[in-house]
Amino acid sequence: MQKKLIAVPALAGLVALPIAGYTALHLLQEQPFATGRQQPQPVADATDEVASAPHAETKTLLESAGEQAEAADAEMQPQPAPSAAMSERLLAAPAGAPAKALAEHSAVAQLNHRTTMQRAPVVPPMPEPLVSPEPNRDRIGNFDSNPVRSVAEQPVSTFSVDVDTASYAYVRRSLKEGVLPQADTVRVEEMINYFPYDWKGPESADTPFNADVSVMPAPWNSAHRLMHVAIKGYDVQPAEKPKANLVFLIDVSGSMNEPDKLPLLQSAFRMLVNRLEADDTVSIVTYAGEAGTVLEPTKASDKAKILAAIDTLQAGGSTAGEAGIREAYRLAKQSFVEGGVNRVMLATDGDFNVGQSDDSELKRLVEGERKAGIFLSVLGFGRGNLNDSMMQTIAQNGNGTAAYIDTLAEAEKVLVQESASTLFPIAKDVKIQVEFNPQKVAEYRLIGYETRALAREDFNNDRVDAGDIGSGHSVTAIYEITPKGAEQRIDDLRYGEASTDNGGVANADEYAFVKIRYKLPDQDVSKLITRPVTAADDVASFDAASADQRFSVAVAAFGQKLRDEGGLDGFGYDRVSQLAAAARGEDPFGYRSEFLSLIRLAEALSAGN
Repeated sequence: MQKKLIAVPALAGLVALPIAGYTALHLLQEQPFATGRQQPQPVADATDEVASAPHAETKTLLESAGEQAEAADAEMQPQPAPSAAMSERLLAAPAGAPAKALAEHSAVAQLNHRTTMQRAPVVPPMPEPLVSPEPNRDRIGNFDSNPVRSVAEQPVSTFSVDVDTASYAYVRRSLKEGVLPQADTVRVEEMINYFPYDWKGPESADTPFNADVSVMPAPWNSAHRLMHVAIKGYDVQPAEKPKANLVFLIDVSGSMNEPDKLPLLQSAFRMLVNRLEADDTVSIVTYAGEAGTVLEPTKASDKAKILAAIDTLQAGGSTAGEAGIREAYRLAKQSFVEGGVNRVMLATDGDFNVGQSDDSELKRLVEGERKAGIFLSVLGFGRGNLNDSMMQTIAQNGNGTAAYIDTLAEAEKVLVQESASTLFPIAKDVKIQVEFNPQKVAEYRLIGYETRALAREDFNNDRVDAGDIGSGHSVTAIYEITPKGAEQRIDDLRYGEASTDNGGVANADEYAFVKIRYKLPDQDVSKLITRPVTAADDVASFDAASADQRFSVAVAAFGQKLRDEGGLDGFGYDRVSQLAAAARGEDPFGYRSEFLSLIRLAEALSAGN
């Protein structure tokens, strides 16, 4: 049924082509130099009828129109030729000329042929005007991949956790459009953390998450090993979920007037509203030129009112982003829930061109409100105007997540399947610090997390902001390490051997010492979790690792390939595909199957490079 509906307009267009010549002739005969007989009315009537005919009647109407047209043509008397000046003007009509001029151009060519009764030169068809593609004005932050570091020089690695997934969806869209993604759009940790994994979680909310660490051979370099850190957040049960006070801050500027922007956004928020509990609260603020409140704080029990407000949204105007954010925070404070979730959800293509547009100023604004207990998450839509840099800045500093919505399926994943982890934080300011043992590890490289790096001293500083973990969230970090004795990429220091007062090295049998610092959502003082990484965490071979571990490594390899990182030069997309296919496991939503198709696309697109 769908194919039939799609074919009707296309066929109707083909049907209308032969009739267009007669329509043009009718227009011609209305000009001063047309003195002959007018086109018979039945032909014009057939033209109108065929253009609006359903698919089943098209063939019959076309035959009827053709017969009437032939009869009319036979009755036509020779017409006086147009003047030479008029012919020259019309036959020279340029590409892209108005429709009437083009119609005259076609009609004059036919009329000259009939009046001279000679073989006239064939006038070539008018070429289609070339349409220049819209320039891509996406703002993407630049960053360099993490380097290999010597343990003797820099034994400590510190970073903030990241549960954002925007990069994966953006990369997917690029590949499906036939373009290899720009390297700086590939944040490998967001690629890895896009997928759900069955990591072991904590037994109770008293310990908000659990950390498992494994050490396994690196599939792309047999001399190296991977230290795989898997964190799983406590999964809040429905009866335990706090009340939610949500403000939808929606960009309705002119740039949002595209099918993959505002209409998709509206569908996404409808799905989220259907997931809310009756006591949850929703407000809606829009911004375009100036901010406006579309919906005052309303209980989710009045679902019809909320959905009606979403349905009324229309795009147009410039973007007063700052004014919109301030109004959204005002409404969030108005219906603030003590001990609950107070969150602004900004949905935009990232365009902030009126009001405060400097990312650092926006950062300070959301930081101040974060301290007051109101968090901010960002949903990005569309291409060509996306301000990814701004989205990352305000999401990271607003204790929120950044996701990119390119399809309705992605909206369902983020706002339905992962709604609990998106809305309900179980820990904030989560930082990870790893100290490597120089007796066991010569070098290391953190795969991804470049935009989340922290100074070593930031780990113990509770004033330094870091990432959040939501209910049931999983976070994965992977280090590629060079064991002591393997071929190194960095020369040893002449005087750099680590030692203790008794001439030896403490805990010499450990690979590393992992520390995780976090705060509970309603507290400002951090807590500490520590874990040594020992030979007990060794996995004998890569194939012996769990399917989830192997799949996450495959995603890490894919992200590094897209960034063209030299460490995987001899490891092709075919090998990445083999890793992922062997570790696909259960895939109820098809995310992993789709990932395999993206690998094939990337391999095909990079074949000529």
